[in-house]
Amino acid sequence: MSLPLRKITQQVLVGNVKVGGGAPIVVQSMTNTDTANVEATVNQIIELAKAGSEMVRITVNSEEAAAAVASIKAELLAKNCHVPIVGDFHFNGHKLLEKYPDCAAALDKYRINPGNVGRGKSRDPQFQQMIEFACKYDKPVRIGVNGGSLDQSVLTRLLDENRQRSQPEPLAAVARKAIVLSALENAAKAEEIGLSKNKIILSCKISNVQELISIYEDLSARCDYALHLGLTEAGMGSKGIVSSAAALSVLMQQGIGDTIRISLTPEPGASRTQEVIVGQEILQTMGFRAFTPMVISCPGCGRTTSDYFQKLALNIQTYLRDQMPVWREKYAGVESMEVAVMGCVVNGPGESKNANIGISLPGTGESPVAPVYEDGEKTVTLKGDHIAEEFQAIVERYIETHYGKTK
Repeated sequence: MSLPLRKITQQVLVGNVKVGGGAPIVVQSMTNTDTANVEATVNQIIELAKAGSEMVRITVNSEEAAAAVASIKAELLAKNCHVPIVGDFHFNGHKLLEKYPDCAAALDKYRINPGNVGRGKSRDPQFQQMIEFACKYDKPVRIGVNGGSLDQSVLTRLLDENRQRSQPEPLAAVARKAIVLSALENAAKAEEIGLSKNKIILSCKISNVQELISIYEDLSARCDYALHLGLTEAGMGSKGIVSSAAALSVLMQQGIGDTIRISLTPEPGASRTQEVIVGQEILQTMGFRAFTPMVISCPGCGRTTSDYFQKLALNIQTYLRDQMPVWREKYAGVESMEVAVMGCVVNGPGESKNANIGISLPGTGESPVAPVYEDGEKTVTLKGDHIAEEFQAIVERYIETHYGKTK
């Protein structure tokens, strides 16, 4: 089955990364360190970049944070990390960009929330000032509207208009319209100030799946700006993963979206890289991109009372992902490989034959042997206490022989 046609939007260059214009959908993430802590922020950016984040956003909320940005960028370059850095501004961005020109120059993109630029009469001048800095330093801007911090002047205007209707719309419908209109009106203002269309990315984030889909369908139909997708405040664990996958998959299946972020709440002490991995897996399972070899494994049943195949599947999956920073440069195309780790004879041989390389482990009461299949042909049968180690060695040899040509 062919993939859905992507809507062709304006292409925006963010550092060395192309967004929109038919370019592959980009995965991005955000740090949760104190940006003023240069070492911690640099380390987390590198960790996210190694996991596959193609852009990383950092909070620029204070003078200390703004003063640190140029050092963060220099440290990253010194460590050969060239991932684009996006500055996230709220409330005081106009002051920080003015006072810290090194920050304004070091960032690869600015993110502006129209609802948090200013209030009343100060709002438009402050928004204009930030766009002028983007023009001065030749930086793209994401105009990111959030349902939780919607520009109240836009919402009030639409509510006033709605009250005059013979059949007023529900508040939720008016709020959706206000979110889209805020993005479009602010993009138009940015263009009037002098920011070119191919320097603008729009986003309209909200935490409700159905409302997010409706908003982006409306937004996409009304403009050709590059679009950033994300379910804001997605939540923790499976809830956040499922909600984000449900919303973004529906939109991308319609050809909507040029870059994505999975806004997961990390568990205490957990790595921030989970949101990158989830974003990659959504794109890969839908067939839009390939990032790391995919492991196909069965859920287990009464035929698989041992957890051996589960441990092997987990170990192989972890091993493949851990190797990708090196393999990505060494083995062209390895990210498209499929590895099957199956737990019994029912579907084991069939799924193993359909994968590039697969192993069918013995289920309860089955002969204690594990046939290995490469490109549909059985090549060896493993048995004994070292099946896991031997299978990993076979996977390594397969990669070397099938993807060993240097890019």
